[in-house]
Amino acid sequence: MFWKIVGGLIVAWVAFMVLGAVIGFVFKAVLWIAIIGGIAFLGAAGYRAISGGKRDPRRINRY
Repeated sequence: MFWKIVGGLIVAWVAFMVLGAVIGFVFKAVLWIAIIGGIAFLGAAGYRAISGGKRDPRRINRY
Protein backbone atom coordinates (compact mmCIF):
# COMPACT_ATOMS: atom_id res chain seq x y z
CA MET A 1 0.00 0.00 0.00
CA PHE A 2 2.82 2.40 0.85
CA TRP A 3 4.46 1.92 -2.55
CA LYS A 4 1.17 2.58 -4.35
CA ILE A 5 0.87 5.94 -2.60
CA VAL A 6 4.51 6.81 -3.33
CA GLY A 7 4.10 5.73 -6.96
CA GLY A 8 0.91 7.79 -7.30
CA LEU A 9 2.66 10.84 -5.86
CA ILE A 10 5.58 10.41 -8.26
CA VAL A 11 3.23 10.06 -11.24
CA ALA A 12 1.30 13.17 -10.12
CA TRP A 13 4.55 15.11 -9.64
CA VAL A 14 5.81 14.16 -13.13
CA ALA A 15 2.44 15.10 -14.65
CA PHE A 16 2.53 18.51 -12.95
CA MET A 17 6.12 19.07 -14.08
CA VAL A 18 5.28 18.26 -17.71
CA LEU A 19 2.12 20.39 -17.60
CA GLY A 20 4.05 23.29 -16.07
CA ALA A 21 6.75 23.04 -18.72
CA VAL A 22 4.19 23.04 -21.55
CA ILE A 23 2.20 25.95 -20.11
CA GLY A 24 5.40 27.88 -19.42
CA PHE A 25 6.62 27.36 -22.99
CA VAL A 26 3.28 28.45 -24.46
CA PHE A 27 3.21 31.54 -22.21
CA LYS A 28 6.73 32.55 -23.26
CA ALA A 29 5.94 31.96 -26.93
CA VAL A 30 2.79 34.09 -26.78
CA LEU A 31 4.67 36.78 -24.88
CA TRP A 32 7.41 36.96 -27.52
CA ILE A 33 4.87 36.99 -30.36
CA ALA A 34 3.07 39.89 -28.65
CA ILE A 35 6.34 41.80 -28.20
CA ILE A 36 7.38 41.30 -31.83
CA GLY A 37 3.88 42.22 -33.05
CA GLY A 38 3.88 45.37 -30.93
CA ILE A 39 7.25 46.43 -32.29
CA ALA A 40 6.09 45.79 -35.86
CA PHE A 41 2.89 47.77 -35.24
CA LEU A 42 4.78 50.71 -33.74
CA GLY A 43 7.26 50.64 -36.61
CA ALA A 44 4.50 50.65 -39.22
CA ALA A 45 2.62 53.43 -37.42
CA GLY A 46 5.81 55.48 -37.12
CA TYR A 47 6.62 55.00 -40.79
CA ARG A 48 3.11 56.05 -41.75
CA ALA A 49 3.31 59.13 -39.52
CA ILE A 50 6.69 60.16 -40.91
CA SER A 51 5.76 59.59 -44.56
CA GLY A 52 2.62 61.65 -44.04
CA GLY A 53 0.38 59.67 -46.30
CA LYS A 54 -0.45 62.77 -48.37
CA ARG A 55 0.38 61.02 -51.62
CA ASP A 56 -2.62 58.70 -51.37
CA PRO A 57 -5.09 59.74 -54.10
CA ARG A 58 -8.01 58.15 -52.22
CA ARG A 59 -7.49 60.41 -49.21
CA ILE A 60 -9.93 63.28 -48.82
CA ASN A 61 -8.24 66.67 -48.92
CA ARG A 62 -9.91 68.86 -46.30
CA TYR A 63 -7.59 71.88 -46.63
